[in-house]
Amino acid sequence: MATFRRSLSAFEAFILSLAIIAPTLAMAFNVPLAVQAGGRAAPLAFLIGGAAMALIGLSFVAFSRRIATAGSAYAYVGAVFGRRFGFLAGWGLLLAYLAFLASATGLVGGFLAVALEHLGIALPGLWQAIAAGAGLLVIRLGGREIRRIAVIMLVIEAAAVLAIVVLAAIILARVPLTAAPFVPDAAHGWSGLGFAMVFAVLSLAGFEGAATLAEETRDPHRSIPLAIIGSLVVATLLYTLVSYAQVLGYGPEGVAELGAAHAPLDALAARYVSPGYGVFLDLAAGISSLACALGTAAAAARILCTLGRGGLGARLAEIDPEHGAPRRAVRLIGAGNLAALLVFGGLSGSRAYSEGFAMVATLVLILVYMGVGLAQMVHAARAGHRLMSAVGLLGAALLAWPLLNSLYPLPGWPGVLWPVVVLAWMAGGALIALARPGRISVAERA
Repeated sequence: MATFRRSLSAFEAFILSLAIIAPTLAMAFNVPLAVQAGGRAAPLAFLIGGAAMALIGLSFVAFSRRIATAGSAYAYVGAVFGRRFGFLAGWGLLLAYLAFLASATGLVGGFLAVALEHLGIALPGLWQAIAAGAGLLVIRLGGREIRRIAVIMLVIEAAAVLAIVVLAAIILARVPLTAAPFVPDAAHGWSGLGFAMVFAVLSLAGFEGAATLAEETRDPHRSIPLAIIGSLVVATLLYTLVSYAQVLGYGPEGVAELGAAHAPLDALAARYVSPGYGVFLDLAAGISSLACALGTAAAAARILCTLGRGGLGARLAEIDPEHGAPRRAVRLIGAGNLAALLVFGGLSGSRAYSEGFAMVATLVLILVYMGVGLAQMVHAARAGHRLMSAVGLLGAALLAWPLLNSLYPLPGWPGVLWPVVVLAWMAGGALIALARPGRISVAERA
């Protein structure tokens, strides 16, 4: 039976995590959402969110030093709380990656359609047609050797990030610098800051993606921790810098305008550089969305493969001997992604489609992260490591804050649907876990 190939370096694993985080998308898409919730203090929300995610990242690092499996949270939680809870964690992580894949695919269409509109090309349903093409490309490339995918993602993301950092540097060189964005404002307060952290978590979600490559990485007990921490640090610094530049670029009187902006980088590029640079940023963001889609599809396929090995279905666990990839899982995930685009994409625009799936992914991922943090707390306490036990507990506790702020008061329509979707998915996973609990092998135990 074919198995995964150990061919990736620590840097290549880092690239996959960074592609799933998709810093270009977060800087172009999520900053206005954080501003809506927290006002001018969006950069502070990214810093605090980064600190909270770093604590959870340390829990992932601690487990990845002992456990090398494509199952990631599935194996980590299962090693401490048992196979049923492990399955449930893997099931939740699968939804997160599927939803991120749908969101990223929609954004490929959205950003590229906007760029084409700037060039005078505007057609009904254009974004959906482009997104469908991206979905087909994900299926085509997703079954290839993971090293080839990593190279593609590196080139795409590096060019896009560089373009946005250049814009941020130009803005900061031309405006008065102030520390005001690192202090909660009176209009939004600490509760608004807590809600803004939801979008910080959304922006950093996927840092653990490298863990799904543990069976394809050389020296995984060293490489995976480096990839996880590296992607978190780089992304947090980028978000803080670029959100700070966006807030200052719009100015004290333009915070509300930034919160309502559909393409803030476009507006800033036109104001501080040229309209043509804004079109270039849209193209860069669209292509970066493709890198994110490739990364999340790869991670989702490996989680599905591991769940298949654990009892969900042996055929899902099949590895293509030619490319060393779970091609059957990739095709199933890709088909589901296209089906979602065809069914739900026609009912909404690109932005609403991507926002909805991104919120579903974030809510379920917070639950998974909290589960890993609590598992680390219990495991470390059993081993007598009080500091790491406290790290796991504190990380889970900090994530409870944005989770509660995203649920209460209840969001308006259609936001109220997203927690229901998550609960329904997790309830389905619980039923499967009770009926077919699967297994976690000795090699996967902490």
